[in-house]
Amino acid sequence: MSVNLRVAFPSDASAIHALIAGNLEVGHLLPRSLDDIKEHISRFFVAEQNGDVVACAELARLSPTVAEVRSLVVTESLRGKKIGSRLVAHLAATGTAAGYSTLSAFTHDPSHFVRLGFTIVPHIWMPEKIAHDCTSCSLFRRCGQYAVRLMLRQGLGAVPDRAAAMVHGRGVAPRRLNIERLHLTPVTDKKEEEEREAVLA
Repeated sequence: MSVNLRVAFPSDASAIHALIAGNLEVGHLLPRSLDDIKEHISRFFVAEQNGDVVACAELARLSPTVAEVRSLVVTESLRGKKIGSRLVAHLAATGTAAGYSTLSAFTHDPSHFVRLGFTIVPHIWMPEKIAHDCTSCSLFRRCGQYAVRLMLRQGLGAVPDRAAAMVHGRGVAPRRLNIERLHLTPVTDKKEEEEREAVLA
């Protein structure tokens, strides 16, 4: 039984609303009204199985360069099958194509995002999110969520099978091999060697 990812249609709004509403507590999701979902339906992506919407996620614009993963939820019977990871990877690719340089998320369980290459950062590193949503939240300055972000670059995105480490109970992204190592080239020319020795003398 395959699961297909696609852009959400207006007709999916009720199914998306039901998914979010049914997982508010267990998924630590923010409630979304049906009207709100309908208004932003073009920003949603869904996973479909046998004609049913079984997962959803929204790529929400916070600024011209920053987007956020919102309302990520997978139906309970299909959790653990990397559907959520595929959705996030799809949002990362879509965000990169749209010109965003950062994909962010706020979550109570950062390990899922860390496995995809996200990094846990201080909340103040995400001023776009704070200005857009946090200052009006009743839990502002008392938030129990972790802020995570993924720097988007053309040709790179979230990696569903990326390994992660847990340090002191918190997810830590594996070392990224994006820094060129210093290569030492032995001196073979006698004149260059003499000049080098003169400098060191």
